[in-house]
Amino acid sequence: MANYGATRVLRDFSLDVNAGEFVALLGPSGCGKTTILKLIAGLLYPAGGDLRFNNESVLPVPAERRGVAMVFQKPLLFPYLTVAENVAFGLKMRRTPKAETKRRVSEALRLVQLEGYEARKPNELSGGQEQRVSLARALVTEPRVLLLDEPFSALDESLRAGMRSLVRALQQRLRITTIFVTHDQAEAAAMADRIALLLDGRLEQFGAPRDFYLAPRTPLAAQFFGWRLVPGRRQGRLFETAIGRFIIPKESETEINVMALRPESVTIKQPGSDLLAGTANYAPGKVESLVDLGTRARYRVMLQSGEVIEVEQENAAAEDELFGVGSQVILHIPATATRFFG
Repeated sequence: MANYGATRVLRDFSLDVNAGEFVALLGPSGCGKTTILKLIAGLLYPAGGDLRFNNESVLPVPAERRGVAMVFQKPLLFPYLTVAENVAFGLKMRRTPKAETKRRVSEALRLVQLEGYEARKPNELSGGQEQRVSLARALVTEPRVLLLDEPFSALDESLRAGMRSLVRALQQRLRITTIFVTHDQAEAAAMADRIALLLDGRLEQFGAPRDFYLAPRTPLAAQFFGWRLVPGRRQGRLFETAIGRFIIPKESETEINVMALRPESVTIKQPGSDLLAGTANYAPGKVESLVDLGTRARYRVMLQSGEVIEVEQENAAAEDELFGVGSQVILHIPATATRFFG
């Protein structure tokens, strides 16, 4: 648990991270992600519970002796020091011998692809280069745990992509246990071995990225990862909703009141004798708008219930005809694209 004054930020939070694992803490602003990093780093003390490294409590251990390095959203480099001096700062505080410091600084800069930048000052670097210096400064201390607090948020998309690839490659090579904070689900899925989804100070789900896209455990986890929630009620093996009837898998729990569906798994069909209105997992509607993307088409379909679903569908060939605005269509929502929750 963790509090800020009388406000409780984390509640009933427990996480077991494997050595050498890359874990993303994912969630909206204010859900407690950065608080967790500060607790691990020793910058905050928990109101309750424990923090263990290799099954030994580190709560009595001061921050500078925990073997933790942290990279923040902003590089926070010393403007009057050179790149090499910035990277060496932590080693200097540990009174590391000069020869070893020089060797480790050189190796850290090589890892982040900044050889030859040793004598430059921060104001001579780009934003991406500054963040790489910050990363080298963290790696040079050979930490037990590396903490990354949205380190790419100030970079443009091209630089973000490059830094994501670099950090992931370094982590896999060095096998440093890494905790990465982000609010971007695509970024978390691209980088992490496992994702810890935090909502309102609680751990909503912890698992591999594909679990969130294929098998979310709660409606909130499903919704955060782009599933569409549809309320309804169970009628035997069918789930009755305002947009249609859907087949419930045999293993689903008895009490069900909401269905989640993945919009990208929905396909548009031409109405026909084999696709009758009312057939399970099919929903009739009308195309309200169309965006032709060349190889794909994005439709906005108004269902008979008044619900609107956006569907993006691939055009298999150039001569494929698009469903025009006003066209009567039927949406097919396959059973594999649905999940049911009580």
